[in-house]
Amino acid sequence: MHVKKGDKVRVISGKDKGKTGVILAAYPKDNRVLVEGVNIVKKHSKPSQANPQGGILSFEAPIHVSNVMPIDPKTGNPTRVGYKTVDGKKVRVAKSGEVLDK
Repeated sequence: MHVKKGDKVRVISGKDKGKTGVILAAYPKDNRVLVEGVNIVKKHSKPSQANPQGGILSFEAPIHVSNVMPIDPKTGNPTRVGYKTVDGKKVRVAKSGEVLDK
């Protein structure tokens, strides 16, 4: 995947297009990521031991990885990702030349 946990990304399509957030979790098998403040869904829950009040809960749901682009640290705009070898390690590189991996 071209993004990983902790990356700052912008949503490029869907109902939350244009929003930015940090990736909270990545699910490579499903090609999905969980982005902070994006794709908020509501779930109705019955009262239980853990949640005695019950009610409507809001939380983030995963979105497809193709709908997000990492933000270039140099320009602040969404960027495509390339790969280079630096000191024998494969690192992700923004198209401006900036290294995305620390």
